Amino acid sequence: MNTEYTIHKAGGILIRDGKLLVERSKGKNVFIAPGGKVESGETVEQALIRELKEEFSIEVVSSDIRPIEIFYAEAAGKPGQIIRMDVFFVDAWHGEIVPNSEVEEVLWVGKKLPDGVQLGSIFEHEVLPKLISQNLIN
Repeated sequence: MNTEYTIHKAGGILIRDGKLLVERSKGKNVFIAPGGKVESGETVEQALIRELKEEFSIEVVSSDIRPIEIFYAEAAGKPGQIIRMDVFFVDAWHGEIVPNSEVEEVLWVGKKLPDGVQLGSIFEHEVLPKLISQNLIN
């Protein structure tokens, strides 16, 4: 397994009514799961909790997240840069999901993506198939 990476991110799997929450940031074409970069001095769990609050105004506590897996992929639009993404299930959150000003669009997606929706490579090739195979999304 590749362990060399230049970007470290935490990603959250939020599922409601058999659909996965994805978001597209302003100026981007690709949808990704909520989350973001791990900052210096933070654990991955702390980064995910902070990002969910910043991006969507929801409160998540560490006992409501479970690690799934760590994935590696080339960063979109950044040749030679590798992302390490620690992905977690977010079992519960408090508050309504309200995207902040950096988020252009939010979707709840199932097995069949709407026309024109492109997921980031880790979610398209790794996470979504895993969720489908476990019958977690429909």
